[in-house]
Amino acid sequence: MKLPPILDGLHAAWQRRRLRNRPLAAPLLAYLDSPRPVRNQDWRQGRYLALDLETTGGEAGRDDILSFGWLCLDGPEIRLASARHRLVRPRRTLNEDNVSIHRITDDQAAAGESLRHVLADFLAALHGRVLIAHYSPTEVGFIDAACRACYGGRFRPPVIDTLILARRAAEGHKPGSLRLAALRARHHLPRYPMHHALSDALAAAELFLAQAEAASARGRTRLGDFLLD
Repeated sequence: MKLPPILDGLHAAWQRRRLRNRPLAAPLLAYLDSPRPVRNQDWRQGRYLALDLETTGGEAGRDDILSFGWLCLDGPEIRLASARHRLVRPRRTLNEDNVSIHRITDDQAAAGESLRHVLADFLAALHGRVLIAHYSPTEVGFIDAACRACYGGRFRPPVIDTLILARRAAEGHKPGSLRLAALRARHHLPRYPMHHALSDALAAAELFLAQAEAASARGRTRLGDFLLD
């Protein structure tokens, strides 16, 4: 549940005080101390990080993150040199039905990095940036569960959700019309292979830029116009 801004600020301050007594929580604490976005600035002046996760299932409290894909944007420019694709070692053997979707094998997963290591690098990359995701409850929910497990603190980032932006703009009415591929086609963006974390992160980043340019043509240019409330 999203807290009102005043309560959210108080909760963040309380969480920072509590985490200062936990040396292992340094990556989350450093992220919480990083600058927050200025809602009144033009979105072209904002700094962003597009994220996609591949997971073993849809329940953050039970299932595991298998891979992170992320890349940074400075205003309307995608920084391809910032692109990262990181495999994470899961806690249990992969389900065959799930493997057919994300195409990460047991051998690849077993060679992955620890969640704590990848999570720390992700949080460092996110410093001072707005998170971009398509259907953000998945990414935010799994990262929040990871932060609570690894650091004992919550993850409440500023978020832009490209699915919500499409819903606000009434871009989707038919079943499936709000899916990432369908929205990209509506904005005349190329088709990419699905269910690869980095490819999907890039797809979400490009979709956001197309949506932001379309909104700008209608006079909506504030960063706050795109953030989740």
